[in-house]
Amino acid sequence: MYQKISKTILGTATALALVASTAAAEELRAWNIHTDGHPNTAAMDRFAELVAEKTGGDVNVEVFHGGVLGSQPDALEQVQLGAIDVGNFNLGPIGPIVQEANLVSLPFIFKSVDHMFRVMDGPAGEKVAMGMANAGIMPIGWFDAGARSFYNNTGPINSPDDVAGMKIRVMNNDLFTGMVNAMGGNGTPMAFAEVYQSLSTGVVDGAENNLPSFQSVGHFEVAGFYSLSEHLIIPECICVNTALFEGLSADNQAALVAAAEEASVYQRELWAEQTQASRKAVEAAGVQINEIADKGPFQVAMAPVYADYLAANPSMVELVELAQSTE
Repeated sequence: MYQKISKTILGTATALALVASTAAAEELRAWNIHTDGHPNTAAMDRFAELVAEKTGGDVNVEVFHGGVLGSQPDALEQVQLGAIDVGNFNLGPIGPIVQEANLVSLPFIFKSVDHMFRVMDGPAGEKVAMGMANAGIMPIGWFDAGARSFYNNTGPINSPDDVAGMKIRVMNNDLFTGMVNAMGGNGTPMAFAEVYQSLSTGVVDGAENNLPSFQSVGHFEVAGFYSLSEHLIIPECICVNTALFEGLSADNQAALVAAAEEASVYQRELWAEQTQASRKAVEAAGVQINEIADKGPFQVAMAPVYADYLAANPSMVELVELAQSTE
């Protein structure tokens, strides 16, 4: 699952690790924005338990939940600097720091959540991981953060033509406005807190998010159609300060990676359960959910979005091609 990436990372750190001292236990502080009841909170607690178990107490992790150590931008910087040792981060905000991480923010780059994990566990994911490690944020496990899909109050979306003429709220990112505009719609950046009212009054026709969020914030009450476009599948990571990781013994490095891998499997199971529960809840409330049989036309429609992005970021061409060629 994560072995290809972990072997690459472990291989680069072994020389330093062989001379590391393990006389005193390492006490690590870990950051998590989520609170009790969230899959990531349970998974980070499991990670801490597994680290202590697999290292025989040589390394201990204390997880601070609910963002008590700061916002995600603050925590990212603190992990880079080594003031915080471990973080559970979404890759979206890492893009401005690590160009390779922007791969996951390209619309329709992945065919499905399973395809995303195959990409991240393969050669493309290795390049993303190494870019992050070079920036001081070493990923040792990938979490599921769901797939963002379109929802609206007009009708089901099965092809790009169904988006034409729709005003769709998106996050404030040129890639996302470009995505909707390339299908003939009107991509409309808007504060998340304004979306419910805007949907209910017709200021926008639709928006996009994952199923648990669609349910938890009540958008299903004002948008009766949810189409599984899965146009953005942005994973999260368990990330360790690179210098700290390289200073651990080879055995403890392997133990941390193994603990992260097990915690990631656990998190993905919990996320799948939560997604399924949310789907049942919104369908029971009357929302029509439709699968999209062929996402090929959506990917074809993204050609101008990709052309503009790669013209501005030519160093990303090889990485994008690697991801697209992953079966």
